[in-house]
Amino acid sequence: MSVTPAEIAAAATRTIAQRTPLERSERLSERYGVEVLLKREDLQLGRSYKVRGAYNFMSSLAPDELAKGVVCASAGNHAQGVAISAARLGVKAHIFVPTNTPRQKRDRILAFGGDYVTLTLVGGTFDEAAAAALAASTQEGSTYVPAFDDERIVVGQGTVGVELTQQAERPLDVLAVPIGGGGLLAGVATWVKDVWPDTRIVGIEPVGAASMRAALAAGHPVQLDRLDTFVDGASVGRVGEATYPIVRDLVDELVEVEVGAVCVEMLDLYQTDGIIAEPAGALATAALAQLDLSGRVGVVVSGGNNDVSRYAEVIERALVHQGLRHYFLVSFPQKPGALRGFLDDVLAEGEDIVVFEYIKKSNRETGPALIGIDLDRAASIGGLLQRMSESQLTIEKIPGDSPLFTFLR
Repeated sequence: MSVTPAEIAAAATRTIAQRTPLERSERLSERYGVEVLLKREDLQLGRSYKVRGAYNFMSSLAPDELAKGVVCASAGNHAQGVAISAARLGVKAHIFVPTNTPRQKRDRILAFGGDYVTLTLVGGTFDEAAAAALAASTQEGSTYVPAFDDERIVVGQGTVGVELTQQAERPLDVLAVPIGGGGLLAGVATWVKDVWPDTRIVGIEPVGAASMRAALAAGHPVQLDRLDTFVDGASVGRVGEATYPIVRDLVDELVEVEVGAVCVEMLDLYQTDGIIAEPAGALATAALAQLDLSGRVGVVVSGGNNDVSRYAEVIERALVHQGLRHYFLVSFPQKPGALRGFLDDVLAEGEDIVVFEYIKKSNRETGPALIGIDLDRAASIGGLLQRMSESQLTIEKIPGDSPLFTFLR
């Protein structure tokens, strides 16, 4: 199978995926002064577009291949797509996910697949899980279902584009699509560029996992040396051989988004729009602030599988990104009234301590403490730092890129 508009159109006629809404976002339209339309794949079966590619791949297998079962690796959403497809087709599926896959996704994989699915947790990244899945495929004689690097997967994901162009009725000026391994972007770009050749297509990657940008710079897919896995649905160390040339030839622009900005957008989607988006699902809408927008703008909200236990970290990262939370190491003299002096002389109205923890008593005279302070306005940091500099205390601000932040989240 090749990735062509004709193949994508054919896949759209046999998919089990639901037709998800294309909705106007009042919040984003007002913020950016353009019409912003959200393709709600967070409302898809399994709350992600991944079922489209998984079913298209698995339904193409011969009966003897299906009888031997399938195996896959996933950060969570592809696994749910495989589980749904396995149950529909009556096929055994052995699914491998990284150990950091949110519990919510793991539970849903088992719920969707039922007795057809065996779930194994292995490694800390998608790439480690994929290596284990490939080894199991060889040992078990089963068919490996790639998360993104196969033409049949790309064709299935491209059905998102078919629905979008039908629902939008007239061309979009800009279309923003998140990138993990590139399957969704490659499929959607193949269809949209054929139907709307003048639409500017922008691929969105998280900072710390920009493997498509690295591939374009090198002229071929390359392995990232380091990978930030917070945006787990888009954290892939190496993009696909099948997806890379399509993105290279059809996508107009790539943009990287800070994780903190993704967290801010996750909270805005939830609190204002009532949309539960996982980090990868909020990736493309978070990028709009960095784009040159005009006319009508489409954005794919790619998934809604966010574990509620992650919201504490999401809030933390959002506050730090917005400049509303700051951390300091403060050395207090070991004498009565030292903390009271800090409260009275350093802090002002609208500045609240949210974290206070003595690290250790280094000697009899001083005791260093970790202090987290929330501000009601980001601009207040200047006054706070000035009062700290005038204080008799030794105070060190912890920068946002400090390794110490890994202990705070």
